[in-house]
Amino acid sequence: MTWVSPYALPLFDPLRRWLDLLPPLPDSLAVAELAEQFPIATDSGKRLRFVPPQADGLAYECRIWANGEVETRPDNWHDFFNALVWFAFPLTKNAVSARHVGAMSGSGEPRGTVRDVLTHFDECGIAVLSDNPELLALLRDFQWRQLFVERRAEVERNMRFVVFGHATYEGLLKPYRGLTAKAVLYEVDNKWLQLSLEAQIAAVDKLLASDFASGHFARPRDFQPLPLLGIPGVVPENEDPAYYDDTWQFRPGRRQPA
Repeated sequence: MTWVSPYALPLFDPLRRWLDLLPPLPDSLAVAELAEQFPIATDSGKRLRFVPPQADGLAYECRIWANGEVETRPDNWHDFFNALVWFAFPLTKNAVSARHVGAMSGSGEPRGTVRDVLTHFDECGIAVLSDNPELLALLRDFQWRQLFVERRAEVERNMRFVVFGHATYEGLLKPYRGLTAKAVLYEVDNKWLQLSLEAQIAAVDKLLASDFASGHFARPRDFQPLPLLGIPGVVPENEDPAYYDDTWQFRPGRRQPA
């Protein structure tokens, strides 16, 4: 039987540089060693380390800020992908973490709308970029058939889907009906679309970090729901136009005035 990588989908591309350096397992020790080879600094000036869960009562985000420690459970895909997102998007992870700490009381509680929104994107975020504002508008308006069927070739040529959320990466190991990301949309020029993958990832990291650091994305409706199984190439079933007749997965949506 031919071995198939669990990361075969193109949506794993933002992490591929790091995945290629690790065994195809959620190995927390290997991730910790990777952080020694490729150091990351937190916005509080600490060197980032991936450590086992601690029992001292310090809140997760406060631990990152105070000690540079990211609690990472062994043999856990969710935490494994969270660690790799730190490598791929260090500026954005720092900006999100700093926003969390800024929104906390001294004990790290309670949560509120801003922290919930930050968590939603941290878990399920995706950046969608295109040089065609019409395509972005179709996505924003829940026009799934027009976007993914009628203009499919343009989507493949003129859109980029850059996954950020670590829970989304975990879900993509075995994509399931209804897997949905929280999208932010950016219009770029065609020259941007010609950049190398590495340059695009770095550019997305800067865009997202700048927006989060500036206080953007404070409400749930600041994100656009995106059913990931509709993106060309994610599942073979979506090559059939009838796939998009599933209105449970591809919902019409109701947009509220800003």
